[in-house]
Amino acid sequence: MFRDLFQEAYGAMRHNRRRTALTMLGMAWGIATVVMLLAYGDGFGRACANIFANFGTKLMILVPGRTSMQAGGQKAGAQVRFTMDDIDTLTTNLPQITHITPEVSKDCNIQFDTRTFTFGVTGNYPNVDSVRALKLGDGRFYNMQDEMQHARVTVIGSEAKEKLFSGRNAVGEHIRIDGLSFEVIGVLSAKMQEGDDDINRAVYVPFTTMSDLKDTHYLDSIWFNYETPEYERLEQATRDVLAVQHKFSTTDRRAVRVFNLMEQVHQFEVITIGLKILLGFIGTLTLGIGGVGLMNIMLVSVSQRTREIGVEKALGARRGHILMQFLAEALTITFIGGALGVILAYLVSLSVGRLTLYSAMAKNAEAGDIRLIIAPGTLIVATIILAAVGLISGMVPAVRASRLDPIEALRYE
Repeated sequence: MFRDLFQEAYGAMRHNRRRTALTMLGMAWGIATVVMLLAYGDGFGRACANIFANFGTKLMILVPGRTSMQAGGQKAGAQVRFTMDDIDTLTTNLPQITHITPEVSKDCNIQFDTRTFTFGVTGNYPNVDSVRALKLGDGRFYNMQDEMQHARVTVIGSEAKEKLFSGRNAVGEHIRIDGLSFEVIGVLSAKMQEGDDDINRAVYVPFTTMSDLKDTHYLDSIWFNYETPEYERLEQATRDVLAVQHKFSTTDRRAVRVFNLMEQVHQFEVITIGLKILLGFIGTLTLGIGGVGLMNIMLVSVSQRTREIGVEKALGARRGHILMQFLAEALTITFIGGALGVILAYLVSLSVGRLTLYSAMAKNAEAGDIRLIIAPGTLIVATIILAAVGLISGMVPAVRASRLDPIEALRYE
C-alpha cells in the first residue's frame, strides 16, 4: 500500500516538476533556517560555557568587608579580616569544598635584565591552578614541597613572560621581585582577558614565600571550588560559618562579599534557553511560510485533479484512500525539501566557521566565539517541526479532496 501511495505521489510530482521544485525550495529554505537558528542558539550556549570555564564555574571567592548591622555585641562598620583560622574553619565545616586556597596580593616591581615592570604578585597554595582553572604552557607549577620549603620560585602569566623575556625561554631564568631573586619554573597559557585586565600579567608564588614580600597574617581573599549542585545553599552555609567566626549577622552581605560564579552561569543558562526558544519560534514561522506555500500548491492540485478524484471514488476508493494519497504527496515534498534544507544548513555552517562574540571585547577569547555546529539534537527538533508543518499543510487539502462528492467531482470541468 505504501509503495503504491508513493508511486502515485511521485507520478503527480513528475507531472508538475516546476511547481514541485519551487515548493521543495520553499520547504528547504524554511528547514535550513530552523536548523541554522537552532545551531546558533547551541553555539551561543557553548560559547558562554567556554567563557565561564576559562575562569572556573563551581568557584566561590570570599572578600572581607565591613559590617553594616549590629551583631554579636559589635557595632556596625567593624572591619572583617580573614586569617588562616578561617581556612581551617571552612574546611572543617563545609565538606563540599574540594580545593581551597588563601590569597594575598601585592603590586611589585618585577625585573629581568634591564626590563622592569609593575605586576600583581599573588601568594596561593599549590592547588590554585585547580581553583582558578590555570593551565601551564611551559614548565611546572609549584608544589607542596616548594610551599613547605619556603622556596623562592614563581609561575608567571603569558603576557608577563612576553614583556620580560620577549621570545626567549623563561623557564629556569631568575627574575627579581621587589629586589628578591625568584626562579621562574613555569609559564601559564594565555587566558581570556577583557580590556586592561591583568590576568595574563599575574605572577604566582607559594603562599609561605609571599611573606617575604608582604605580611600574610591577614588574607586579601579566600578562593575555593566545590562539588555540589546546591550552590545557593553552600553560599549561605559559608556566610553562616564565617558569621559565627567573626560575630556578624548572617544576613549582612556587606560583611563578607561572596562572588559565586554559578549564579552567573545559571543566569546565562536561562538566557540561552530563552534565546533557543525565540530562535526556534522564528525558524518555525519561516518554515510555516513554506508550509503555506505547500498548502496552496496542494489545494491547486486538488482542484486540477477533481475529475480524477471522482473517478477513483466511483471505482470504490474510500475517503481514507484519497486522504492518504494527497497526504503522501505533501509529506514526500516536505521531507525531500527538508533533506535538501539540512544539506544546505551543513554547507552554510561549514563555510561560515566562527562568528565573533567574546573575542570582539577580549583577548585570547576565540573559544568564546560562536561556532555553528549542528548537533544531533538540533536535527531531531528540526525534524519534529518539519513533520508537524508538513502534516498540517498537507492535511487541509487532503481532507478537502477526501470530502468531494463523487457525482459533483465527475461533473467538474
